[in-house]
Amino acid sequence: MNRRDVLKSLTILPVTGNILSKRPLLSTRSFGDKPMPDLHRNAFVMDGHTHVMSRELVLKSDIGRRYPDGTVDLPRAREGGLDAMFFSVYTPENYYPGRFETKNTFRVVNLALDQIKKNNAVIELALTASDIERINKKGKMAAFLDLEGGYDLHGDLDLLRALYKLGLRSMQLTAHSTTNAFIDACNDVYTWGGINDHGKAVIKEMNDLGMVINVAHASNDAILQSVAASRHPVIYSHGGFYKIVDHPRCISDEAAKAIAAKGGVIGVHFGSLFNNPKYWAWQKPNNPIKVQPSPQPKTPRILASQVTNQSIEDVDKEFAKELPFTYNGTIPDEYWMHVDQLAKVIDYGVNLVGEDHIALGSDLDGGPELPREIKDISDYPQITIALQKLGYSDQRIKKILGLNWLRVIRRVTEGK
Repeated sequence: MNRRDVLKSLTILPVTGNILSKRPLLSTRSFGDKPMPDLHRNAFVMDGHTHVMSRELVLKSDIGRRYPDGTVDLPRAREGGLDAMFFSVYTPENYYPGRFETKNTFRVVNLALDQIKKNNAVIELALTASDIERINKKGKMAAFLDLEGGYDLHGDLDLLRALYKLGLRSMQLTAHSTTNAFIDACNDVYTWGGINDHGKAVIKEMNDLGMVINVAHASNDAILQSVAASRHPVIYSHGGFYKIVDHPRCISDEAAKAIAAKGGVIGVHFGSLFNNPKYWAWQKPNNPIKVQPSPQPKTPRILASQVTNQSIEDVDKEFAKELPFTYNGTIPDEYWMHVDQLAKVIDYGVNLVGEDHIALGSDLDGGPELPREIKDISDYPQITIALQKLGYSDQRIKKILGLNWLRVIRRVTEGK
């Protein structure tokens, strides 16, 4: 099942801003053939969710080379002014039925380390916020290794510790869009009523290790319970706001406020599906949404059966057909989101939880239907331009562009 099919097969449990005055834009200089405001050039810029290593693993490509397709590679990231990114490796649903999730996770983490080492002239692995700053002082980008998808559907703590020793410093609790043995996903059958005792043990272990806890894709109850269980701030790396688009993957105001109250950060996704009400109204008939059943004491759906007639190489071949993860459909002009709508969503979040708790989690190369003005990661300065048009102060924009991510990473990894 590809990423868009996952989104279109969702179920949901219902969850129960002001624009600032305009001010003149800062001067804008070109970077290559694209505009880059001085503010963007001089700010610390970090993305909270960029997909990497799927195509490198399956298609044997190199993220250090400029791709003719997709939306992320290191040359274009530099052109977009990126200083750091959550280097988000991915273990998708394809690998769960055969229970290949652990093998795939270690493959993609190992490959990420190899690719970072291979491209050491432009990027280095960061384990802490201080590492990020040290790497940036060298004029390089920093990769903060993050996992989306199940590292082990049962949540084995020894495997978690091994991944930490390899350099993994951030992890999504759910198995992508799937409920696993310890936490409910927002768009799967609710099994635990949020998180169970082992989910709390996973959170405690991540707190003890100093790993960033990511609650994107979790159910509303799971987000609230995870925030309550964690000693440290947690993040919601990429998504929209349910009050703007009532899509199951969008965060409720209640959950956003809980994350902010704990010192965490919400990363705003770049896709129309989560941010553009007109686009969602057009797409909604194709997204059957049903009320979730009450939690039942049973084995999670994904663990109830297992496919044994496929090898991991067979899964790789099928998965390769989905790559790269880019939206290739045709969007009528009236439904195509512009970057100013994305800025309005950011503004909604700022008014809801404050400027210290909103950041950017693009999901680039994860399949979002990007704003008209953003073709790939090199167009990142368009976000800064749109926020300037809202009249945002330089300091507020700098927080959203990356300082908020840096603060959370420092708190979790360094205890400061």
